[in-house]
Amino acid sequence: MPVEEKHVEIIEHLICRTSDELLQSSAFRRVLIRFLRYLERRASPLLAVMEPFSLDGGEDKTAVYGVPYDLDAFIQLLQLLAHRRAEDIRAAVPAFANRLPDIALFSDFVEELYDFWRKHERFLILEPNPRLTTAEQHQQFIQLNEEFKAVVLETYRKIGANLVGKRPQVYRQLPCGAGVGFLVGPVDWVVPGTHYEKLKAIPFIQTAVIEPPLVYYPKRNFRRGTFEPLTSNPMPQVQIEPSQWLCYPAWVGDLLIFIFFHKRYMALAASLSNLFELAAPYQIAGRRPDGILLFGVEKEVLPDNPTMYYEDPEAGVVVGLVVKSDDVDYFGYFKKMTLTLHNVICIERGWLPVHGAMARILLRSGAEANVVLVGDSGAGKSESLEAFRVLAGEYLRQLTVIFDDMGSLRLPPEGDGSVVAKGTEIGAFVRLDDLEPGFGYDEIDRSIFMNPHKTNARLVIPITRYEQVIKGVPVDMYLYANNYEQVDDEHPYLEVFTDVELALRVFSAGARMSKGTTDEEGLTHTYFANPFGAQQKREKHHELARRYLSHMLKTGVVVGQLRTQLGVPGYGPRGPEAAARALFEFIIQRAGRST
Repeated sequence: MPVEEKHVEIIEHLICRTSDELLQSSAFRRVLIRFLRYLERRASPLLAVMEPFSLDGGEDKTAVYGVPYDLDAFIQLLQLLAHRRAEDIRAAVPAFANRLPDIALFSDFVEELYDFWRKHERFLILEPNPRLTTAEQHQQFIQLNEEFKAVVLETYRKIGANLVGKRPQVYRQLPCGAGVGFLVGPVDWVVPGTHYEKLKAIPFIQTAVIEPPLVYYPKRNFRRGTFEPLTSNPMPQVQIEPSQWLCYPAWVGDLLIFIFFHKRYMALAASLSNLFELAAPYQIAGRRPDGILLFGVEKEVLPDNPTMYYEDPEAGVVVGLVVKSDDVDYFGYFKKMTLTLHNVICIERGWLPVHGAMARILLRSGAEANVVLVGDSGAGKSESLEAFRVLAGEYLRQLTVIFDDMGSLRLPPEGDGSVVAKGTEIGAFVRLDDLEPGFGYDEIDRSIFMNPHKTNARLVIPITRYEQVIKGVPVDMYLYANNYEQVDDEHPYLEVFTDVELALRVFSAGARMSKGTTDEEGLTHTYFANPFGAQQKREKHHELARRYLSHMLKTGVVVGQLRTQLGVPGYGPRGPEAAARALFEFIIQRAGRST
C-alpha cells in the first residue's frame, strides 16, 4: 500500500562511498527531517528515541531544521552505531551514555526510517565527466547507483546489528538505491526561433537506468478534458528556471519530440523510458525537433485549459503545454499530449493517425496477417493483444506488436501498392484490471506500476524494439474495436465492410462503452476514436480518412469491425479472448480461400 504522503528524493551532486559520508549528507538529513515530521503528525511512540536529543525552543537549530531536536548529535550517534556496538558506546562515550534509549525501540525506529526511505520515489541525476569517453561515462553511471545502493544497505545493516549485538540470520536484498538514474547534459540542438531560446539551458537526459519493478502513486488515476489548439503562441509568457527542468528527447515513431518536464513530475517522466525510445545525443545534435512538449508551466500561461497546443508556422514546430498542477499528475497526460503532437504533425504531412493497436500475426496453420484495431481508451485494443498471447499455444507461431496505442498510416508514394503502418511507442500503458490475472506478476521484472490499489490501475511495460516500430508494415486488416455490442446472430464477432461510406460512418462515430480510463461514463462517441488531434483537425482528417479507406478497400484490405465485448457487463477479458479466436479463424479461412 502507498504511504499516506508522497515523498520524492532527487539525488544530485552526491557521491557517498562510506557510511559516514552517507549519514553526513544533506540528502540523509532531509529524509530524517521528513521522517520525524511524519512521526510527529501521528504522535508515534517511536519519537521517544528522540527525547534525549530535544532542544530548547529558542535554539537556532530548531529554526534551521524545522524539528525540535539536535540532529547533529543524533546523526553523530548513528555514525558511532555504524562502527561500534551500542553497549560499547554506552561504556566508552560518556556524551551518549544516557542518550541511548531502549534498544528494542531504537531498532524499531531504524527499521521504520529505512522503510520510510524505501517508500520515497528515488532519483539519481548525474552530469557527464568530460574527461571520460562515452563508454566510460556509461559504465561509471551504472556503477554509481550500485555503489550508492550498497552503502545504504551496509549502513542500515551495520546500525541494526550493532544495536542488537548480532548479525541477522536472513538477509533480504530489498531495493534501497535510486529507482531511476539519469545521465544528463547539454545537447547542441537547433532552436526553432527566438521564443524557444529559453529552453536551450535545460539539460537533456542522455542515458537512463531504471531498476524495476517500480511502483508509483500519482495523485490522479484518470485523464479528463481534451487537448485544444491555441490561436497565438504562448511561449513569450512561459517562464523557465532551467535547474528545475529536464528534457526527455523522444522518438515518437519517426518524429523527434522534446519532452521538457518540471522535476515535480520525475516519476511520470521516468516512466517514459518504458514507452518512448530515448533519442541519443548524436541524433539530436544539429537537428530541429518536430514537436516540443512543456509539462509543468505556470497556470497563468494557460488560465482556461491546462492542456493545449500551438502550431507555430514561423518556427515549423508544434508545441504542447501542460499546466503544473496536481490535476495532471497522471501518466496519461504525458503520453496522450505527446501523441497529440504526433497526430497533428501527421495530419499536416498527409499521414493518417490511428488510435489503436497493430500486430503482425503468424499462425501455426501458415496463415498470416497484419491487423490494425482502431479504438479509444478501454475499447479493447491492448486487451485484444493480450488475448492473442493467451491463445498463443493454440494458434500462434509468432506475434509482433507494431504499436499498442497510436500509429500512423502512409499511402504508397506512387499511388499503387499497400498502405503501410508505423508505430509510435516501444511500450504500452496498460490497464491491469482488464488483463489476464497474473499478467502483472509475469512481467514484474520489467514493469512500472501506477496506483495498483485503485480502479484503472496501470503498468508501463516495454514490448517492442524501436526498429520494429518504425519499419513500416503493410496493412492486411483494418478493424474498429467495438466494445459495446454483444455478439449474436445479427452481430458477429467480425463484420466486414465493402462500402467506404459505411466504413466512414462506423469509424467516424467512434462509439465505445467507457471503462473508467477517463472522466466519461456510459456509451460515448469520439470522432474516429481519436480525441488526440483527429477531432481538432476534423476537416483535414476526414479527407485523409476517405482517401485511405478507399485505397484499402480497392487493394483488398479487410475493413470492418471486431466486437471485443470488453464493455459488456460480465465479459471482461473473456470478450477480447473470444474475439481473438474468431479473428484467427477468419485469417485461416481467408488464407484457405486465397490458395
